[in-house]
Order: sequence, then C-alpha cells, then structure tokens
Amino acid sequence: MDTKAFKRTLHKSEQYHRKGFGHEEEVTNLLQSEYNSQLIQQIRNNGYRLEQGDVTIHLAEAFGFCWGVERAIALAYETRRQFPQERIWITNEIIHNPSVNKNLRDMKVEFIPVQPDGQKDFTVVAKNDVVILPAFGASVQEMQLLNDKGCTIMDTTCPWVSKVWNSVEKHKKGSYTSIIHGKYKHEETVATSSFAGTYLVLLNLEEAEYVADYILNPGETPSEREQQRADFMAKFANAHSPGFDPETDLERVGIANQTTMLKGETEQIGKLFERTVMRKYGPAKVNEHFLSFNTICDATQERQDAIFQLVDEPLDLMVVIGGFNSSNTTHLQEISIDKNIPSYHIDSVERIGPGNQVEHKPLNADLTVTENWLPKGPLAIGITSGASTPDKVVSDIVEKIFAIKSASVEVVGVG
Repeated sequence: MDTKAFKRTLHKSEQYHRKGFGHEEEVTNLLQSEYNSQLIQQIRNNGYRLEQGDVTIHLAEAFGFCWGVERAIALAYETRRQFPQERIWITNEIIHNPSVNKNLRDMKVEFIPVQPDGQKDFTVVAKNDVVILPAFGASVQEMQLLNDKGCTIMDTTCPWVSKVWNSVEKHKKGSYTSIIHGKYKHEETVATSSFAGTYLVLLNLEEAEYVADYILNPGETPSEREQQRADFMAKFANAHSPGFDPETDLERVGIANQTTMLKGETEQIGKLFERTVMRKYGPAKVNEHFLSFNTICDATQERQDAIFQLVDEPLDLMVVIGGFNSSNTTHLQEISIDKNIPSYHIDSVERIGPGNQVEHKPLNADLTVTENWLPKGPLAIGITSGASTPDKVVSDIVEKIFAIKSASVEVVGVG
C-alpha cells in the first residue's frame, strides 16, 4: 500500500478534518475552567516553589499539558459541539489521563471496544458516525477502514507524531529498515510502524546493543548463524514487520522513535547504530547504510530536562503525576529513581488517603499501598507531571499533601 498517497487522498476528503470548527473561544474558556489552576499559576509565579508549614513544594519548570495534548483535547471538544446529535467514537484514549478521558465519556464520546484478543471491534461504527483519532494517531489500516465506511474523521494526531511518520516514509523510500525506539504495543508505535516498510521495534539501549552485536558478530558456521537467527526472531517475535529477516534487513537502517521515549536513550541508540555500520562497512559507506532524522518531541525533551534539573535539589521525595499507561510519565519516574529519590507515581488525588497513605505504581510493578509516605518534620517534595496531566490534577495533589502535613502537625501539637 502506498501510505503517502493514501494520506494525500484522505486529507483532501470533505469527511476529513484536522482543524477546529469555529468554537475555539467557547472551548478555550471551558478547558481553562476544567483543567487550569490558580494555585499552580501561583507556584509558577513564585519561582516554581511554595512553602507552607513545614512543607516546601519544588515544581519542575516544565510539566503537564503540552501543546499537542491541549490541541487534541480542544479539537475533541469542538467536534462534540459541531456534531451535537451524532454518534461520536474515539479509536483510543485521547491522551493517557483518566480525568480527561472520563470527561469525554461524560460528553457521550464512545470508545471503540476492544475484543479479548486485543483487536478493536470497528463493526460498531456506522456510516456517517464521527470518529476522533487521538493525539497518538491511528494506524493506516484503521484510517482506511473508517474512510471506506464513510465516517466523518477528526484527526487530532500530534504534529510531532506525524513528523516521525514522515521519517519512516523516507526510510521506506530509501529501502532502509526503520529501527523504532519505542514500545511495540503502544498506540503511537503501532501507528508509526503502519507507515513503515520493514521495521524493528526496540524498547531500550540493551535491546539495541543485542542487535548491534548480531550485525557485527555473525556465527562462524551455518549452524551457529541459524541458531543466532532463531534466537533473534524469538526475542523480537512481536516487534517486527511481517517477513522480517535479520540476515538481510539490518544491512541498511534508519532511526525513528516513539515521541515519549527518553531523549538521551534515543540518541544513544542512534549513535550506536551509526558506529555499528561504520565498523561493518567502513566510514566511507556510512550514509549508504544509516539514516537518522531528529524526531524527538520538544515537549518530552523539555519535561525530561526539567526533572533532571529538579532532582539536583535536596529533595526528600518525588511525586510523579500522570496516567499509569503514560510512557512519558514513566520515564520521568525513571529519572527520579536513578537519583535514588523515593518516588511515587500516582494518577489522581484519589490515590492519596485515607490518612497518611498513598496508592501508587512503582516502576515496572503493580499498584501498591504505602503507609506514612509523608514523613514527620520538614519535608522538601519535588513534583512533576506528564504531558497528559492537567494543572488541576497537580493542584489537587499539592493541596492534599499540605492538608495531610497540616493535620499531622495539629495532632502532634495537641499531644
């Protein structure tokens, strides 16, 4: 399938939209009332620091909603106002934040059901229904299906995601295999890989080093090489294009990424493959075997840079706020943990309490409850949030922390 030609055709369709419908002022006012916070603005104005009692809040200087997320939510709200009676669907969560997705459900925006095997059931969508594509984008196959059904499509895909799609299109045109730094099940990577030709999805630098070693150190005998190939295919069983053959498909590689991955790791992976092809084919032939474009999202980079700065403060603990399935939020938590700062990843204020307890998600683990998570005495708390988290959610959590510490002081005082 010529994905580039399909996109051009789709974008010319009268049923396809990626701009608002003239309800911008009304929607902007609504979003400000639902998601903004005077307290958070006060902390910003105070140098990203607020002291109350024996608690000092240190707020990251870049956190929360990014432009792409705000744009996606605004377009979804405008779509409901433009089509007040029509049935509206969305192919995935608009962003990875529970409160935002709940608000859309309250507006009668329905989510495409997912079958037990993980496949979406598009049979529920009828001709002339309205379908929203989320900020992460949608696969070419999904867009084609919806277009063929005659649906009205509102495409809220973040332009940074579209930039990655353009990169893998260039890989495909030059017969390069797209090495995609991401999570192969993540909606964004599923969409990106659908625009690629041959591709391999790598989760981290460790997997990239495995592939680089495969390229540089083939087995000495046919049986050794066959075993290497079998091991490779088993390791990446769900993370490559159909018919992928590591013997031939790793001769020419291009780098792309899921926009929410760690910037530094994406750069390391790119440099690793550049060095690998240089060693394999010689410096003069690097450009024949390696292709790379900068597709790291500015917002993701800014939030990561801000928490790197924040963890240099003397902090007693870090609160990382965002959806538990939010990739960019999880990476913020990783940075805090690497600095040995006790870190609590929560998605809403409802995770705190009763009393001085918190239900949180440790890195790569299930939800757990920790008692007395806010120690007695003076406390310096770092706070950041993922790009899908409204200021209002951050504000509610800050107020809850102040309330718990204030109650603790009062109890001690009475004693």
